[in-house]
Amino acid sequence: MPPRPGPLRKAQATVAIVPAALLTGAYVSQYGFGLFPCEMCWWQRYAHFAALVPAVLSFVVGGDMRPWLVRIAAVLLLVAGLLGGFHAGVEYGWWEGMTSCAMNADTGGGNALDAIMNAPITRCDVAPWDLFGISLAGWNFLISTGAAIAALIFSAPRAGLRVDGA
Repeated sequence: MPPRPGPLRKAQATVAIVPAALLTGAYVSQYGFGLFPCEMCWWQRYAHFAALVPAVLSFVVGGDMRPWLVRIAAVLLLVAGLLGGFHAGVEYGWWEGMTSCAMNADTGGGNALDAIMNAPITRCDVAPWDLFGISLAGWNFLISTGAAIAALIFSAPRAGLRVDGA
């Protein structure tokens, strides 16, 4: 039976898998189901991409830098979650957003003006899809925030915690 991973390895896996999975879901929703992102959706994606950088680096860099890279990734994942919470609040009408819509123009090698004029307008204050009454932005808030808090707890310095995560 292989040894169980230590807390740091759990945090490292969390900050790598969660943003990658959520970005995959976002792109499947966009290209597979036609749920085009609004501007605030893009903000969340940017934060997830930013979280992936230190998460992936934590697998390459060893020693004393690994826990710090995991914590940086966890904080960026938390930012993505908080952006999702803000966006969900806009969708539910709890507060006003900073933007109202975004356009998704794809020229596909054609006429750029036609692509812009025929592009779908995606509103930030309307949830295009929900599950159990929770929008995609709401799910991003719940998943990202929970994973970030767990990763920060798992990566917290402890007496006797070895750097290799064992």
